[in-house]
Amino acid sequence: MHNQKTNKKMITQIKGRLEEKSPTHVVIDCQGIGYEVHISLHTYSQLGQDENIKLFTHLQIREDSHTLFGFFTPMERSVFRLLLSVSGIGASTARTMLSSLEPQQIQRAIVNEDLATIKSIKGIGLKTAQRVLIELKDKMMSLFEGEEIQSFANNTIKEEALSALEVLGYSRKQSEKVIDNAIQATPESSVEELIKAALNKL
Repeated sequence: MHNQKTNKKMITQIKGRLEEKSPTHVVIDCQGIGYEVHISLHTYSQLGQDENIKLFTHLQIREDSHTLFGFFTPMERSVFRLLLSVSGIGASTARTMLSSLEPQQIQRAIVNEDLATIKSIKGIGLKTAQRVLIELKDKMMSLFEGEEIQSFANNTIKEEALSALEVLGYSRKQSEKVIDNAIQATPESSVEELIKAALNKL
């Protein structure tokens, strides 16, 4: 069991060229090797037209298969992993939850003990929904607080990057979407990295 836990951390992100895209999976070419990565509808909706993508991954190891799940942000992956920790929720159900609701909607439902919302998701019965609320409330609250701090930091960095791009002659409207996409792809970016990433896209 120790080896399995270690292996799950081996592939934590994947970056390459998008070869194939569907609402349930993508194929990413990494230096000539095509990786099939299972995704949620939430991640699918975040994928733009850019063929170079980066996903944060979770490797599920079973005796008969190794399955890679990919997420547009580390936050969505964190929610997925917390859901997996609840007895009665497998990877398929966790992905369905993230296809029915956005990660922050799941967080809020759990933190607010909104049983009806969790129970309304396909594959979640009453007992499992109750377990989700009991076992994950404190963990989701901590995750939510961390995300609020990250969002605040991102907003400050975003404003600085937008101001710099305006000085360089780009309109705010033109720059904002590109900056938002750059923040989502690499939430830990500095102002300089964001500006460079935006200049490559504008």
